[in-house]
Amino acid sequence: MQDHKTRFLDLAFDHGALRLGEFTLKSGRVSPYFFNLGAIAGGSAMATLADCYARAILDAGIELDGLFGPAYKGIPLVTATACALAGHDVDLPFTYNRKEAKDHGEGGQLVGAKLAGRIGIVDDVITAGTAVREAIALIRANQAQPCALVVALDRQERGTGNRSALRELAEDTGIQPIAVCTVDDLLAYLTRHPGQENVVEAIRAYRRTYGDLG
Repeated sequence: MQDHKTRFLDLAFDHGALRLGEFTLKSGRVSPYFFNLGAIAGGSAMATLADCYARAILDAGIELDGLFGPAYKGIPLVTATACALAGHDVDLPFTYNRKEAKDHGEGGQLVGAKLAGRIGIVDDVITAGTAVREAIALIRANQAQPCALVVALDRQERGTGNRSALRELAEDTGIQPIAVCTVDDLLAYLTRHPGQENVVEAIRAYRRTYGDLG
């Protein structure tokens, strides 16, 4: 497992962003783990998180001309990720959107750099994918090309069909999915920690029931 994946999982557990147990999700499914990236809210922790995002982007080998963060959670993530990439000598402009267009001052819905070229969307997780699809439409409306979606964790869990939300979005829109970490990575991580055998089996059982059917 790449170093940034291990660092991400260490960070997520240390800050309570990733918890193990029994959690009833909005879908009604009872999951053996729960993920909330919003629990990572300190300066040092955010710097580590952003570097994990940056490493995932660099490892993907995709060429980008800019980054976009969907409101609201994508705003701090895209800002921090742009800073982390600059630390790896990759200096990219970034843009984010307002939920509602501003009708005074500079006006408009977009804040930051002008969208141009190949754009990577930076967000936390994807569930239904509604916000990301809106971001894709907004980027295209500004004559730029959305070409990647970077998320923290891919649950590799199907929605109403046989595909996961991330894979469905990628196949429907043609953009490249990039996950800092996947549930497969989580399982590999937990198997290296003694005493987690029951949790590992619970996650595997959950995946057999709800996992992406490929």
